[in-house]
Amino acid sequence: QVQLVESGGGLVQPGGSLRLSCVASGIIFSDYVMGWYRQVPGKQRELVAAITSRGSTDYADSVKGRFTIFRDNAKNTVNLQMNSLKPEDTAVYYCNARYTTNYYLANYWGQGTQVTVSS
Repeated sequence: QVQLVESGGGLVQPGGSLRLSCVASGIIFSDYVMGWYRQVPGKQRELVAAITSRGSTDYADSVKGRFTIFRDNAKNTVNLQMNSLKPEDTAVYYCNARYTTNYYLANYWGQGTQVTVSS
């Protein structure tokens, strides 16, 4: 059974920081591209940041220079360090694990954690 369990969300003032964590179980973690997505009501879920097993990263333009994604393959964890938070970063943040080959796709989601940026 695959589980992605997020933690670290909450309420923070503009300009503040939060770190989200995701612990994965039931998968060979090092095989998977890990990502963080976010969603606000009425909008599509969007990619925030992703990291390959070798550590290559990709970020949404809106978070470049403010957010950092990193992973620990030995601990099956992926983290998102969020600095200089803005009200528009308010969303439910989801951890994602994705593994693809030419013939196979595995895609898993966590339950989500709320991040609210407000004064």
